[in-house]
Amino acid sequence: MLTFPLKVDESRKIIHIDMDAFFASVEQRDNPRLKGKPVVIARNPMETGGRGVVSTCSYEAREFGIHSAMSAKEAFDLCPQAIFVPGNYEKYQAVSQQVREIFHRYTDEVEAASIDEAYLDVTENKIGSQSAIKIAKLIQRDIYQELQLTCSAGVSYNKFLAKIASDYQKPQGLTTVLPQEAKDFLAQLPLKKFHGVGKATLPKLEEMGIKTGAELQKANPLDLAERFGVFGWELYLKANGIHEAKVKSHRERKSIGKERTYGKLIYRAEDVKGELKKLSEMVAKAMAGHEQSGDIVILKLRYSDFTTITKRKSLLAKINQAEDILREAEQIFDELDYNEALGVRLLGITVTGFSPKSEVLDIQ
Repeated sequence: MLTFPLKVDESRKIIHIDMDAFFASVEQRDNPRLKGKPVVIARNPMETGGRGVVSTCSYEAREFGIHSAMSAKEAFDLCPQAIFVPGNYEKYQAVSQQVREIFHRYTDEVEAASIDEAYLDVTENKIGSQSAIKIAKLIQRDIYQELQLTCSAGVSYNKFLAKIASDYQKPQGLTTVLPQEAKDFLAQLPLKKFHGVGKATLPKLEEMGIKTGAELQKANPLDLAERFGVFGWELYLKANGIHEAKVKSHRERKSIGKERTYGKLIYRAEDVKGELKKLSEMVAKAMAGHEQSGDIVILKLRYSDFTTITKRKSLLAKINQAEDILREAEQIFDELDYNEALGVRLLGITVTGFSPKSEVLDIQ
């Protein structure tokens, strides 16, 4: 088999912070009666006719086999005594911002991976520390003392390893992977622990006789590249402790959008337009906060049978006012062959077509 010289950049100090059961933990913090209870962030399926999906759940609920993306009905079947709490995403966004403010005490090289996790490059930092482990501990302390929440941290020399490390000892874990430990650490992991290896890729790798990090390290990279393209080569590099992606503290924003899922279906066209008005106002408010204007409006509509329609309209001029956004969204809606009998489960409005200086922002 051909061998390839692999060069590892060990110069950076990367921390990955992952909030522990974030949404559920916020609810348990704010409602003492929920502490120690199996909490599921979803509407109670007994009230929705079995509809709904679990956003996340407390560790007490996970002991029953409940996990995110599971149907709320299945979660109820596994744990009928679980406490179902509808998500309050505006509150979670506000708490997430508080967490990020703590990150920025130590470094401005912060890349938010999602509402509850982020990468931090602390190679150079605001407290002049040579120890990424010390900074990770300080962040954990600050989050706990100030927000009464816990997080898990992974510390290593690249993003891939830091991400895996943060998931290694949850909750409230701190795992460090040093350069000399990386290959052995990765070798003993099952491939399902590799960030990026999903349900579609895993069985294909297993067909090739690759089930662990050790087997991936020994695989022929040409075979992996032939089967998976660039992803196969990148996976081979990651298994050998190599990941060159940098922490991106400033991502280019391309769109601002808002969508809502309705537990009670919407049927009448006039009620749909009423919801479009609310969404337009939310999008306009977000655009004003980021001083953006766009010339493309996108309408997303999902029926009760999960049929989803997405239509866009290009405009002659850029807009950012609620009434303009609503006017364009209504025009798109009026051009649809709307099936009132099915009922609407989800609506969304997005504005894009920003100036080159703009950045991507998805409002959930």
